[in-house]
Amino acid sequence: MKEAKVAMSEITPKKAKKETAPAWLKWTTVKPKEMQVLNDFQCADPFSILGLHPIDEGKKISVRVFLLGAKAIIGEAVTSDIKGKKFEFEKLGDSGFFEAQIETPFKHFIYRLNIELENGANYSVIDPYAFAPVLSDFDLHLMGKGVHYELYRKLGANFYEEEGIKGVLFSVWAPNANSVAVIGNFNSWDGHRHQMRIRGNSGIWEIFIPEIAEGEYYRFEIHSRAGNMIQKQDPLAKFSELRPNTASVVTHLDGYKWEDELYMSTHSATQVFGRPMNIYEVHAGSWKRDPANPQRFLNWDEIGDSLIPYILDMGYTHIEFMPVMEHPLDQSWGYQVTGYYAPTSRYGTPDQFRRFVDRCHQNNIGIILDWVPAHFPKNAESLGRFDGSACYEHADPRQGEHPHWGTYIFNYGRTEVANFLISNAMYWLKEFHIDGLRVDAVASMLYLDYGRNAGEWIPNKDGGNVNYDTIQFLKHLNSIMGKVTPHAILIAEESTSFAAITKPPEQGGLGFHYKWNMGWMNDFLTYMSKEPVHRRYHHHNLTFSMIYAYSENFILVLSHDEVVHGKGSMLSKMPGDCWQQFANLRLAYSYMYAHPGKKLLFMGSEFGQGVEWSEEHSLDWHLLGYEVHKTLHDMMRSLGAIYKNESALWEIDHHWEGFEWISCDDVDNSTIVFARRSAKGEVILCAFNFTPVPRTPYRVGAPLEGKWVEIFNSDSALWGGSNLGNAGEVWTKNIEAHGRPHSLDLNLPPLGAVYLKKV
Repeated sequence: MKEAKVAMSEITPKKAKKETAPAWLKWTTVKPKEMQVLNDFQCADPFSILGLHPIDEGKKISVRVFLLGAKAIIGEAVTSDIKGKKFEFEKLGDSGFFEAQIETPFKHFIYRLNIELENGANYSVIDPYAFAPVLSDFDLHLMGKGVHYELYRKLGANFYEEEGIKGVLFSVWAPNANSVAVIGNFNSWDGHRHQMRIRGNSGIWEIFIPEIAEGEYYRFEIHSRAGNMIQKQDPLAKFSELRPNTASVVTHLDGYKWEDELYMSTHSATQVFGRPMNIYEVHAGSWKRDPANPQRFLNWDEIGDSLIPYILDMGYTHIEFMPVMEHPLDQSWGYQVTGYYAPTSRYGTPDQFRRFVDRCHQNNIGIILDWVPAHFPKNAESLGRFDGSACYEHADPRQGEHPHWGTYIFNYGRTEVANFLISNAMYWLKEFHIDGLRVDAVASMLYLDYGRNAGEWIPNKDGGNVNYDTIQFLKHLNSIMGKVTPHAILIAEESTSFAAITKPPEQGGLGFHYKWNMGWMNDFLTYMSKEPVHRRYHHHNLTFSMIYAYSENFILVLSHDEVVHGKGSMLSKMPGDCWQQFANLRLAYSYMYAHPGKKLLFMGSEFGQGVEWSEEHSLDWHLLGYEVHKTLHDMMRSLGAIYKNESALWEIDHHWEGFEWISCDDVDNSTIVFARRSAKGEVILCAFNFTPVPRTPYRVGAPLEGKWVEIFNSDSALWGGSNLGNAGEVWTKNIEAHGRPHSLDLNLPPLGAVYLKKV
């Protein structure tokens, strides 16, 4: 450096007032042993050695720096009444330590380090070791109790300002580490440079690094008690590098200007029960790709330009995305998450995702995200064995490892882990205005023996297989959602008959708003896959769902799980020749839309994708150039509009008052007839013929006397059908049928469905 040495006396104003050292500073003189623990990553509180310290009973100030490779350092005060004053450091041997002793009574100030390296390079930084702890005792208390619901504003990388100095607060939970450091481009990925301080017995490490900019890459370097060095992604990173790179990225949390105030103020979770819910399930990376470069993912702005008009055109009310959190492997579809707080960089920045949600809300489209609190991958850079010990997972593999998926299982009984997950749910619902979370693999969370043989699991305290920690975690989550994010719904993907999934906790339930109806899906697809001549022997597969239809609040799902892993597409499941396959598919969707329960359909199924779905490329949109696919697509558009407009199909979805069997036992003809009712007494009669034999006339009991208008026919020529119908309307006759004094003589088309509305 070319600057001249500055006398130590120059730093002290003539009339300096006496100042006592803050409680977080120690009255100490640096010792060789302390130098060594920093060099060996054995120091839990580097601030006790580095930075400002009072010495000689407070008559002097010692300023200490540890910087391997430095040749000379000059400090310059940037705050206090000595702003601009300079002081020179003395190098203490070859240890990497530098010290400046200032002949003045102690005062706290922030200072800049002007550094000359041994290789001749020069740079300047504000010393992070001049700053007081940032996290408050109250923050640490809430974290310890597991009730810090904005954990993401304290842990991870968050912009912060102290004494007019802007920078980033880095904080991380690593309770069993010997030392933790932040590494990144800003310190040449050198773990010596920014070693963090632990806060008491909280397990939380923190450091405020001034002048860190948006977009900086970073990781945490952790030195375990076993002596191993581990580099980890930030568990609460708000953004990450594009795979296969794994560094976390500094980004802002606040600043996006939302324009969906009207939507957010007029939507609540309880309103959804009495409204239409027609969900379009989407994998954002393969819904559409760039035609000019099929390997390139569209970003959220581009996705919105196409997907939002499509949703409006087709009559869907919600989009449910397969996980959009950061994940390393495309083939996992997002279900093996490494960045729970980071929207995947595959599709752009967090603000781009916020803007997409905002645009959807302005068009009255709700957004649901698949959320995976059940398990996480064993990737070395991720949560597993985070500080060299089992932090987020159970240590015992009988509790902490999933035998089928090769993943770790969260330890819900640990308050810090439950807090991490609950705060994560709040993060998506609050910071991204998400309308709901669909919780993946709930059954694997509820049962201690899920996927395990005898002797491979540990019973609960009562000797059973129910995970009590999971139940407490889910009840806690649902309770907080109701208080903090009352607009949002929680949906369980639960594949067993575990009781009271959607009952309130005070009634002994788990508090979910909805449960995926996996039983209906399995029974119905089993039935539809049968040749029509054999369906009479499987009629119970159609009717059994109504035995339990009101035991939970259900969503009927034909999801991505049914069109992967050799199961074929929805179209290929249907028997018969091409005409019959499409007729069967039209019939299947018509039955689904009429059956009690909200609806979910996986993308591509609505136009008869011919092959099963793959995440590697776009849907086969070119199929819409073929008449048979186009007419199916047109029917789904019409069916979506009818569903939204007819309150009888959704207003009383969760109570018997909204449903009435007309005929459920005509096994020989494989027909089903029922009525749906609205709160105002509107009635829609829904009749289905699951054989290719037309039923003309087919007499059914009428719930009400008078004129019935045919509002939908899946066999219409418009949809590629044979155009057998009821000439637009039917009048009742005074002939008893199905226990009712009046009846209708209907024309039931082959492999067809008709809806008739009483007018």
